[in-house]
Amino acid sequence: MRHSIFKKQAMTIKVFIDGEAGTTGLQIRQRLSDHAGVELLSLAEDQRKDASRRLALFEAADMAVLCLPDEAAREAVAMIDDAGLRVRLIDASTAHRTHGDWVYGFPEYDAGQSARIAEARRVSNPGCYAVSAVAILHPLVAAGLLPADWPVTINAVSGYSGGGKGLIADFEDAASPGYTEAVFQYYSLGLDHKHVPEIQARVGLAQRPLMTPGVGRFRQGMIVQLPLQLWALPGRPSPGDIHAALAAHYQGQPHVVVAEPAETAALDRLDPEALAGSDVMRLHVFGNQAHGQAVVAGVLDNLGKGASGQAVQNLNLMCGFEAP
Repeated sequence: MRHSIFKKQAMTIKVFIDGEAGTTGLQIRQRLSDHAGVELLSLAEDQRKDASRRLALFEAADMAVLCLPDEAAREAVAMIDDAGLRVRLIDASTAHRTHGDWVYGFPEYDAGQSARIAEARRVSNPGCYAVSAVAILHPLVAAGLLPADWPVTINAVSGYSGGGKGLIADFEDAASPGYTEAVFQYYSLGLDHKHVPEIQARVGLAQRPLMTPGVGRFRQGMIVQLPLQLWALPGRPSPGDIHAALAAHYQGQPHVVVAEPAETAALDRLDPEALAGSDVMRLHVFGNQAHGQAVVAGVLDNLGKGASGQAVQNLNLMCGFEAP
């Protein structure tokens, strides 16, 4: 059972989750169900595609979270704009993650991002692969340790819940047409994963990064890895330099934690399920100074800091709610 992580609030905000029956929407609803500052507005099952009923809830809500496919999210925003509504939005889809009029919903992105989110009317919630890749890459580029034109490769594995109801069925339901008993699969073999433009834009990379995502036979959890040939980088930074840049960037941040070198050095395995059920991302720097190599790894719950937990963190900021 999830205990409430929220302190009692002095005001109540009406929140409508459009698409609450999906994987991300269900977890957002679960997190908000015992939130003292939130009144949840919902549609009946037979009203979820009723545009007039949805519009009425957008009008009644102070905040709305869009947990929809990309095109449906764009249509929802157009409907809100056409009606002249002032409801504040968090979009959990890919539709607006590189849009200049939307604030990127990664509060730890830089020192001013939390304040930008708090003031925003429209926030794009990051993708699960993207938020971890950006968390690793952005501080290194900002610190000058990784050139913006560096050929970046990202390796990753996620729990199958990241693929939504269809992929969940493929791993859990033997009657599903795509049912598999595989322990691990690579996918997005056309090298066109939808999170890549977001990573490139939010890090400011000159070239498109190469990402090789995989899915494992576990429901929730994720590892995203950035391999680095330190000997080839300008200035030949050490693993300690990489760690120091990340630790400085995330100092005092409760939701992004950089593991101490001794903790990382004691590991001989890294478990993608280590933070399942958590809304925290943990970064590790594995290095071999003699070989001039390092791997930075981010461990998180793809539905926690990678989706629903991140959305609730953004909602708290936008509503002025107090959370630990």
